[in-house]
Amino acid sequence: MRLLLVEDDDRVAAALSAVLARHGFEVSHARSGGEALQALLPDGGAPFDVVLLDLGLPDQDGFEVCGKIRKRTSTPVIMVTARSDVRSRIHGLNLGADDYVVKPYDTGELLARIHAVSRRAVADVGAAENAAVAQGAGAPSEAGETLHLGRVTIELPTRRVSVDGESIALTRKEFDLLTMLAQRPGVVFRREQIISEVWRTSWEGTGRTLEVHIASLRSKLRMPALIETVRGVGYRLVVPAAR
Repeated sequence: MRLLLVEDDDRVAAALSAVLARHGFEVSHARSGGEALQALLPDGGAPFDVVLLDLGLPDQDGFEVCGKIRKRTSTPVIMVTARSDVRSRIHGLNLGADDYVVKPYDTGELLARIHAVSRRAVADVGAAENAAVAQGAGAPSEAGETLHLGRVTIELPTRRVSVDGESIALTRKEFDLLTMLAQRPGVVFRREQIISEVWRTSWEGTGRTLEVHIASLRSKLRMPALIETVRGVGYRLVVPAAR
């Protein structure tokens, strides 16, 4: 797996690169946002599977870099930063980051998150290819491929979400989380169950990431009441009334 590490501290980058290499990763190191964007150009060589992006870069803010990355590639991006406030997490996810890890972190957790986003990216490519083949063959839409929940429409094959006909851009994890809740509206999903199925991990600390993704979904869909918090248990989707 090819990984682009965007980190301006050479000592941190060297230590992390050594750990990643021991786990089978081929790591390229970019010390600035400019170097990272150059490495991600189509003619920059073989594509990367994951980008680990620090936010404190010397030439431009990591948030700005993330936005530029997302405009030119769908490569999964994991922000790795000391900024632990919820506003920063939500902002990063809204810009298109697939995950957000706060320093200091457990190396095992970081590895699990890298594998999780890469698995999801591979699954997304396969689903898109299958959908394209089906469309080209004129295959009819199968039942269950599109979820209609009041004002919200979720197209599973193309991973598109719209509210009142307006397309909403979601990250991979946001789409997976929304789909999980939407497939059984009204049913309460335990936090541990959501973390296990969407993030494919049971690492402690992921719960905060779940809260951030829930907040981001409510904000992007402009429907704060869509996902209800069941205190002490988890979350459920409340079907909105159609206009």
